[in-house]
Amino acid sequence: MSKPYVAIVGRPNVGKSTLFNRIIGERRAVVSDIPGTTRDRVMALAEWEGRDFMLVDTGGIEILPQTVDEGRRPLTSQPLLEDSAEFIPLIRQQAEQAIAEADVLLFLTDTITGITGADREVAELLYQADKPILVVANKADNARRRQEALEFYELGLGTVYPISAIHSFGVADLLDVVVAHLPAIEEEPVVEDAVRIAFLGRPNVGKSTLFNTLLGQERAIVSPVPGTTRDALDTELVWEGEKIILIDTAGLRRRGKIAPGVERYSTLRTIKAAERSDVALLLLDGVEGITTQDAHIAGIIVEQGVSVVVLVNKWDAVDLAVKQNGLLVDTEIREDLKFMPYIPILFISALTGRRVQQVIPTALDVVAARQTRIEFSLLNDVIREAIDRHSPPSKRGRQMKLYQVTQLEIEPPTFIFSVNDSSLIHFSYRRYLENVIREEIFPFPGTPLRLVFRGRAKKKR
Repeated sequence: MSKPYVAIVGRPNVGKSTLFNRIIGERRAVVSDIPGTTRDRVMALAEWEGRDFMLVDTGGIEILPQTVDEGRRPLTSQPLLEDSAEFIPLIRQQAEQAIAEADVLLFLTDTITGITGADREVAELLYQADKPILVVANKADNARRRQEALEFYELGLGTVYPISAIHSFGVADLLDVVVAHLPAIEEEPVVEDAVRIAFLGRPNVGKSTLFNTLLGQERAIVSPVPGTTRDALDTELVWEGEKIILIDTAGLRRRGKIAPGVERYSTLRTIKAAERSDVALLLLDGVEGITTQDAHIAGIIVEQGVSVVVLVNKWDAVDLAVKQNGLLVDTEIREDLKFMPYIPILFISALTGRRVQQVIPTALDVVAARQTRIEFSLLNDVIREAIDRHSPPSKRGRQMKLYQVTQLEIEPPTFIFSVNDSSLIHFSYRRYLENVIREEIFPFPGTPLRLVFRGRAKKKR
């Protein structure tokens, strides 16, 4: 089930990144008074009134900096960053891509500056978008500015919503409207309950080669040039009677290394591919070893709640001495990916076919674990014994009390802990309880677990 996408678009310096951070509740996007700071799109999961959606921040849509609008009003309040002029067309392409991908659009404007030529440029783009558009007048910090926000009705895009992203004024009301415009939740059509397996990794680690080796045909383009794959490719495969959908994706580069233009478009599609998969095959380059970007991609997989198998590829090209110390390599990988200690690791060669026959069976084992449900009585007996052995730490003289544990969902397995006060749980104790489940009940190989602690509501006096 794919999450809907909400994109924030507008000219530079209207507060898009500030609103983005306000909605997701953390400082994820870089905020600056200098137009041109945001170039690539930034995405994060957001939630409001029980509805999850992906929020997308974009760079400002601008026309040439030396141009002024008909009212002789400067298009930006300050000069662009020194090297930003050359990125104007590319930033615009990114914003256009976000507009095309989004289910709801937030057109952010600035009540201090009022309507500019760049605002009209954005409006022209949005006139062609057949989807909900909310005109948001930011920086409406007082009654006078909220009155001045009425000016934006002139753009002809419907109701104007005055807010102050920095002070949170009007943001809750805006989110109520956003949620009301989100598309109805629909299950993604499946092919006879097919298992979906996505190939993720940096450019040129061998994803497409492995994809083709498994298929036994040239379904994907294989090239030594990093970034060959642009779109996610879905291909059906029957493996010993099991129907599978393989999803090949573009390589994810480090943000600072992403080339301008079409290569950036692949990132959103790759994240969507992870989101709709049951298990991800994270490919590492056995010659180069694990990198920071590999760990970043692993983090994306964890955020999406997807199960994972780590494949160390190009093992045929690795030095004999390294191969003989495979256990040490395994230990190093687990140390770098210690936030996902449950991963199975296979050392393969997509080029020669070495151990490739183990990839799909291992992925299917992980999917089976992902769908495992633990009996209520067994779960509660084991957890209570674990708490008796190692009591939770106290906080301000109070200690967490457990009433019961229930596995609410599978895919991924989600456990609800009913406790006296959820604020008393410490992350280290949460990790302890997860380890107990894995070690004493079921290991859930390759699969993240979600532990949710719910406190009892306080009685009103």
